[in-house]
Amino acid sequence: MAVKKYKPTTPGMRDRTGYTFEEITKDKPERSLIIEKRKRGGRNSYGRVTVRHRGGGHRQKIRIVDFKRSKFDIPARVAAIEYDPNRTARLALLNYVDGEKRYILAPVGLQVGDMVVSGKNAEVRIGNSLPISNIPTGTMVHNVELKEGRGGQLVRSAGGAAQLLAKEGDYAQVRLPSGEVRLVRQACYATIGQVGNLDHGNIKLGKAGRKRHLGIRPTVRGTAMSPRDHPHGGGEGRQPIGMPGPKSPWGKPTLGAKTRRNKDTDKYIVRRRGRKRR
Repeated sequence: MAVKKYKPTTPGMRDRTGYTFEEITKDKPERSLIIEKRKRGGRNSYGRVTVRHRGGGHRQKIRIVDFKRSKFDIPARVAAIEYDPNRTARLALLNYVDGEKRYILAPVGLQVGDMVVSGKNAEVRIGNSLPISNIPTGTMVHNVELKEGRGGQLVRSAGGAAQLLAKEGDYAQVRLPSGEVRLVRQACYATIGQVGNLDHGNIKLGKAGRKRHLGIRPTVRGTAMSPRDHPHGGGEGRQPIGMPGPKSPWGKPTLGAKTRRNKDTDKYIVRRRGRKRR
């Protein structure tokens, strides 16, 4: 997929880039695989904002994606490659030989007419899903499970790929796109290949309105607020933060402060993300 540039007929079009959508083969989604999406504007069941800067956006439908790949040993043909407004990756519509239809994440190289299958005896080929124990080391995978039967939870965004490094006992070492090396049970399933839509990171929105179409509202800097509204606010003219470390609007450390508190899974992390490799 390529990135297209627009003629700068307006200021908003000057730096704007977009998708060519050359890989899309079907315009409308499968009606049996979509449900209504009810937007909440970042609010929880009590009506309180728990995620800021959410609201508005274009009307969307939720595509039901098969992350579990639970139809074992039943081959399916790729009927179409479709766009999904709810994620950065593209979707592949599968027609199983028993007549059922399902969506999966479309990896790089998967084309209309290809056959894919899920199961322990599946061939190591792009789009096939099989246990990590049956995947050779060094293979690039995506849609990786963390618990058997729960469905893929890791490496699902555009261009993402994890590499299987080693196997020992019941666990395998998997290097994630962030650089973190993690232990995953060999009984967990993963899909062969790299998630498609590789040029997603090269897209420039070009104007604020395009951000609003995505359902993202404006973000105001703390230094532009009053001291009543933000710890960074106040002062005559432009001022630095002026405190030991940047703070969130509620006075908590932010911008690089570690927030991970899940000690139960520390034992599964072999190497943390972000560290320089020697």
